[in-house]
Amino acid sequence: MIRRFQVVVLVFLATGTVAFVLPKSEPVIAEPRVREPIVIGHRGASAHRPEHTLLSYEAAIALGADYIEPDLVATKDHVLVARHENEIGGTTDVESHPEFADRRTTKTVNGRSITGWFTEDFTLAELKTLRAEERIPDLRPGNTVFNGLAEIPTFDEVVELARRHRVGVYPETKSPSYFDSIGLSLEGPLLEVLGRHGWSGSGAPVFIQSFETANLRELSERTELPLIQLITAGGAPYDWIAAGDPRTYDTMVTPAGLREVAGYADGVGVDTRRIVPAGPDGRLLPPTTFIRDAHEAGLKVHAWTVRNENSHLPLDFRLGNPASPAFSRATGDVMGWLERLYRLDLDGVFADDPGMARAVRARVF
Repeated sequence: MIRRFQVVVLVFLATGTVAFVLPKSEPVIAEPRVREPIVIGHRGASAHRPEHTLLSYEAAIALGADYIEPDLVATKDHVLVARHENEIGGTTDVESHPEFADRRTTKTVNGRSITGWFTEDFTLAELKTLRAEERIPDLRPGNTVFNGLAEIPTFDEVVELARRHRVGVYPETKSPSYFDSIGLSLEGPLLEVLGRHGWSGSGAPVFIQSFETANLRELSERTELPLIQLITAGGAPYDWIAAGDPRTYDTMVTPAGLREVAGYADGVGVDTRRIVPAGPDGRLLPPTTFIRDAHEAGLKVHAWTVRNENSHLPLDFRLGNPASPAFSRATGDVMGWLERLYRLDLDGVFADDPGMARAVRARVF
């Protein structure tokens, strides 16, 4: 856990939106973790700002996140930048740049055919001419007011922001097998940036996460930084699929599978459905033994992702009239869902609204 004391100043802009003004602070000092689970600002504060922008990370810090979470992909000149995917047609204004029209192409990434514009076909200087946009405007129309205001940030810029405001970083290596295949591996530049900022040991406020396994095994030989194996509700790690390995995430979540994970990782980042599944009627069932099994294997458990909208909440925590056209994007009982999760002995939670996650944590702990 990282100790932080800061005052958040809310400034109402002419547009009627709220600006988060961050105070200056000293470089981060890692301290022993306390019992409280950590709050991870999922892609920043993506309930309030377009994800993976400095605007979003700044909002997450102001709202009390302990860690901010950048998804990392590579540019043509091998610089790590924060984007949800390497395809940027849905998260930037690249379509409106005629000088890049000929960069639109179709690629196969992780076994899927995708058409669009890809970070690895742009230099950092070229990407910096683009501006970020809300990825899911139909679900989060309020975030579109910030379209065009933010650049694509580099990982270096994200770490600098985190250090300046005494929070940790929780980077995800996106599609590591794919980037290996095109000569733009993510792991080396990731460790270089962190090391340059003085974050290289087991006590640094860093977690490195991946849905694949091979790059985490490689990283475990190269760094003492904590590593997190991500686990979805179904499917399998892409590196297993590519290698013809028949195992799936279902194999990984068994007690034996979790013990294997503990051989190269320090924790698991897990879909909440692995912890509290839903029955055939959509209502939540009693919790599984996943958290207990993971803890017995010596692994931390961080749950993802608590989102604000009814469409992303369990049926038990949706609020409002289902017949309303706005029901899917309306805010549900986020705090009730957070409290339910916190009472299950989690070590951390990913949240699109870190302010809510922090407030409920204070109430529970």
